[in-house]
Amino acid sequence: MRYLVKDIFTADPSAHVFNGKIYIYPSHDIDAGIPENDNGDHFDMRDYHVFSMDSIDGEVTDHGVALDIKNIPWAGRQLWAPDAAYKNRKYYLYFPLKDKTDIFRIGVATSDKPEGPFIPQSDPIKGSYSIDPAVFDNGDGNFYMYFGGLWGGQLQRYRNNKAIECGHEPKDDEPALCAKVVKLSDDMLNFAEEPRDVVILDEKGEPLKAGDHKRRFFEASWMHKYNGKYYFSYSTGNTHLLCYAIGDNPYGPFTYKGVILTPVVGWTTHHSIVEFQGKWYLFHHDSVPSGGKTWLRSMKVTELEYNEDGSIKTIDGMRN
Repeated sequence: MRYLVKDIFTADPSAHVFNGKIYIYPSHDIDAGIPENDNGDHFDMRDYHVFSMDSIDGEVTDHGVALDIKNIPWAGRQLWAPDAAYKNRKYYLYFPLKDKTDIFRIGVATSDKPEGPFIPQSDPIKGSYSIDPAVFDNGDGNFYMYFGGLWGGQLQRYRNNKAIECGHEPKDDEPALCAKVVKLSDDMLNFAEEPRDVVILDEKGEPLKAGDHKRRFFEASWMHKYNGKYYFSYSTGNTHLLCYAIGDNPYGPFTYKGVILTPVVGWTTHHSIVEFQGKWYLFHHDSVPSGGKTWLRSMKVTELEYNEDGSIKTIDGMRN
């Protein structure tokens, strides 16, 4: 495993291959002096840097601030984990941000270059909510966004894409709350449809239950394809695992298959998976360089390997 950036704290790395390079779009952790709590108020990030690498072992270039909260017209606070996409010679940066009423929405900003700077739209995406947008290029002209996160990510405040009066998680024996998936519009700036549930099934074909904290979705969606199958990966949050499930199309359903990454130092795990120069890599983060401060994280990369049956070999999160 390799830490990528040492002069600032970075987390939630979304990695993509653009123009033959790896570009990474992470959160930028700062010490805001806010006490730690389950709503994540201490994660008070205020801008994004973009990084690039010509090779997996090569120098990491910091391209500086790509987007600052001060330049987003509808901004309240907390620029959390972003993602990026490329279509029609334009780059798109998707970001969760609390609006002026302290509700998370998902915004989009555009640039002619993968490193930015990015110019934000004047309003968040209509119908968006919660956090952790991950945008998947299906290779057929269609792009899909996966999003959602519990607790501070506010997903428990919604049912059927509508806010409910009193946000709560289901009972332990009820189906777990799901991440959401939605096809994006041709211009990449809007939802083309109503978001749908990303249903994860157990080995019996039943949806995972809310009490199954070691397998159910919490946050940090990612999608990639391998050998024609769709791999939906995610964090279990309070049990600190990165898990994955496999399906036959972008909407699912997906069948739970196992653990990608065991717990790391630090509360959260948030990742991306990308193929580059014939190998697969897992980008993630931990809090080792900050001495275990959960809100000051550092992104890192390690090779990801598959077994012959398409399952992913579990990676030890404590391995250096």
